Amino acid sequence: MITVSVYKQSNYPASVTKIKKSLVDFFIKSGIVSDAEVSVALVSEKKMGEISRKYLKESEIHDVLSFTAEETREKFIYPDSSIHLGEIVVCFPKVFEEVKKEGKLIDEKVIELVEHGARHLMGVHHEYT
Repeated sequence: MITVSVYKQSNYPASVTKIKKSLVDFFIKSGIVSDAEVSVALVSEKKMGEISRKYLKESEIHDVLSFTAEETREKFIYPDSSIHLGEIVVCFPKVFEEVKKEGKLIDEKVIELVEHGARHLMGVHHEYT
């Protein structure tokens, strides 16, 4: 079974149910059907900046970052869970900027970014675009 945990740093208007369902469906379609766990966090620009500086040694605020369990060595979003696949971090203020430019729905954009992060966890790095 695939377990998806979603953390919202604030009361961001994104559907946790839709995020979980789309990510489970995405992993199943990608052939991951065994027990697996991944976490998703919707965070502020400040938190994304802290993560960028700590793990990437850069100041750019990304819309999405993903980290395999091996990359983090410590669980920085869900400290009390065991994570097999990794963590996907989405900067919600960036999502809001992008939906205004692209004319998409918030949930649609969040799911797009979460699936992008999931591809990175699976070892796919922009060859699909």
